[in-house]
Amino acid sequence: MLKNFFKVAFRNLWRNKGFSAINIVGLAIGMASAIIILLWIQNEVSYDQFHEKKDRIYEVWNRAKIDGKLAAWNTTPKILARTLERDLPEVEQSTRVNWQNKFLFLLGDKKFMIAGNYVDSNFFQMFSFPLVKGDPKTVLKETYSIVITEKLAKKLFGNENPMGKMINVRNTDNFTVTGIAKDVPNNTRFDFECLFPWSYLRKTGGDDAYWGNNSTRTYVLLKPNTSLTSVEPKIKVLKQKYDEEAKKDNWQMFFYPMSRWRLYSYFQDGYESGGGRITFVKLFGIIAAFVLLIACINFMNLSTARSEKRAKEVGIRKVVGAQKFSLISQFIGESILLAFFAGVIAIGIVQLSISGFNQLTDKNLYIPYANPYFWLGGIGFVLFTGFLAGSYPAFFLSSFQPVKVLKGTFKKSNAAINPRKVLVVLQFTFAIVLIICTIIVKQQIDYARNRQSGYDRSNLVYIYLSDNIEKNYTLIKNDLLGSGTATSVTKTSAPLTQSWSDGWGQEWEGKDPNDKTDFRRYNEDGSLGTTAGLTFVNGRDIDVQKYPTDSLGMILNESALKVMKFKNPIGQLVKDNGQQWHVIGVIKDFILESPYEPTKPMLIYGPKAWFNTIQIKFNSKNTTAKNLKTTEAIVNKYDPSYLFTYNFVDEDYASKFEDEKRTGTLAGLFAGLTIFISCLGLFGLATYVAEARIKEIGVRKVLGASVTSITALLSKDFVKLVLISLIIASPIAWVAMHKWLESYNYRINISVFVFIASGLLAIAIALATVSFQAIKAAVTNPVKSLRSQ
Repeated sequence: MLKNFFKVAFRNLWRNKGFSAINIVGLAIGMASAIIILLWIQNEVSYDQFHEKKDRIYEVWNRAKIDGKLAAWNTTPKILARTLERDLPEVEQSTRVNWQNKFLFLLGDKKFMIAGNYVDSNFFQMFSFPLVKGDPKTVLKETYSIVITEKLAKKLFGNENPMGKMINVRNTDNFTVTGIAKDVPNNTRFDFECLFPWSYLRKTGGDDAYWGNNSTRTYVLLKPNTSLTSVEPKIKVLKQKYDEEAKKDNWQMFFYPMSRWRLYSYFQDGYESGGGRITFVKLFGIIAAFVLLIACINFMNLSTARSEKRAKEVGIRKVVGAQKFSLISQFIGESILLAFFAGVIAIGIVQLSISGFNQLTDKNLYIPYANPYFWLGGIGFVLFTGFLAGSYPAFFLSSFQPVKVLKGTFKKSNAAINPRKVLVVLQFTFAIVLIICTIIVKQQIDYARNRQSGYDRSNLVYIYLSDNIEKNYTLIKNDLLGSGTATSVTKTSAPLTQSWSDGWGQEWEGKDPNDKTDFRRYNEDGSLGTTAGLTFVNGRDIDVQKYPTDSLGMILNESALKVMKFKNPIGQLVKDNGQQWHVIGVIKDFILESPYEPTKPMLIYGPKAWFNTIQIKFNSKNTTAKNLKTTEAIVNKYDPSYLFTYNFVDEDYASKFEDEKRTGTLAGLFAGLTIFISCLGLFGLATYVAEARIKEIGVRKVLGASVTSITALLSKDFVKLVLISLIIASPIAWVAMHKWLESYNYRINISVFVFIASGLLAIAIALATVSFQAIKAAVTNPVKSLRSQ
């Protein structure tokens, strides 16, 4: 029986090779798309879920009013961790993770820039990052100890045992390797190559006990069987116990569970809003389901369209005693067999395309061949796809009445609405939605990209300071200018595309006592306006050589001026953290952070502040390669140990569009796949329609019909279906994209032309798909088609 089943199935597939190929290719592409998306979803939902104590680990967040609005954020005072352990008996331990830094490693004559963090000594006791070598309890106890990953150990020491080896860091201190950690997986928020003990940060002056400095992330491990609700009232008011300002402002803190870090940490008005990455996970899940569904729809359409070909087979089987269930089993079995072939091809497609997908999504996905659950899931996936694709055709074909079929009175449905037309409409509806979304995302990116940044990014490069570079900064600056490599040089607190400091509580004459404006802080030592091409609307730039008092000078941007409401800003005094600054200039707003958001009030402080970077305006008369080579030589002249690395400001600015660009590319990619799969089905349907109406076409040609009129006759029904799809897709796409655009303050208005263009594109694609078969049928010699009559 089973042998007969496979024989019949293979014969049917082989007899209809063209249609079988269309079905297999369509299903394979749909299944491959779904597999890649499911791998991405699995990676997202598994973020930080491998930690053994994940149910007891929380991150500390703040909740307070900023700029008049309730806000929530996850940077906290450095003193908080030890305070939590002391004041809250429910807390088993707390650990801090400082912002990631780039550290210069020196091994002999080799130099490396390595990404790492400062953490508390109990980091490995709280989080489950396995140590290949070393004791989690003591590995970071000593001030000059360091933990490195296996990959970094291989990079630094080759096949030697790294334990106990010395590493010189920043040409100042020597560290002993006390632990080797397994490489950090790609499904965690933590990303490090090395870890330094917090005690070293304290020794170098990087620690403080100031409750107003929210600059580090704090994590807590609650004791077993501790209820979050029991500890919430205590953490809520903890900061208010130690900070009078916090008490006055009703500043609150709360514990945020690890299970929600990755997918749900999107806050509005101080509370989790239900958005965040979970929205993308759900969206991708829907896309995976629809792409697979569209591939299955092709199978349904082609199977039911060719129902007359198998009608007599069904009639004879029923006459000789075949039950409906056996016929259904036969047809579903055939679809599962076809799905199996498609599944094998799909795995090959995934293997070939996953590296490109990883590059696009900044992931490290892979097919887990060694995981038995993958193969069990794969078998289930094939069976599900085969059943889904074959269910409707199986019930449709098995319902034929043998008397009508064998008498020749069986007729296909020519109703205005039939399941086949509904399925085609569904396919193109989804495709058009994705086309519209792709166009709108691109328009939004272009809109923000064309926004005036407020400064000149061309030929602007920055490097990070080292101790020796800062010590010899004046000499380096003079050499860069004297050699003609640079036209302007300045020290700043951060790159021009990033905000590394902000705060409120500044004082000035006429300030509203209730004002809680959060100002962006930025520092320069002079000539920032010239270096970056800023526009001054009042006053001047900082120039300490000409005006020594400019060391405590301050520049406001226009947004800050609006907040402070100075009629005559020059000479006004602003007090910040106990230091008094005097205003010497006002600049036009420039984009420091997101190009999709309004510019924030900004204060630029003079040379009495702190610095991290050097901004260099290259001389455009030289080639970039020459400027870089000369700069490297000058920098290494004063700091031979410095590993010369540089960043172009225009490239940093372009990176601000990466997330939206990625979203648009993915939408376009899936739109293209959806259209391709839909067109495969459309091509098959057009082929069948042309075959079914071949005699009608012959009669029309004998009566004088032109090739154009016959082509139009065969194509118009498909065009109607695409138009219906456009009508359905347009409001769906508008609602989806309107909601997406609401997350941007600086955004486009959705134009009706987007929908018109998408509709015309879909119609053009549909016509291109069906016209080949339509023209082929129209030019066929009517003698051949009518010979049998």
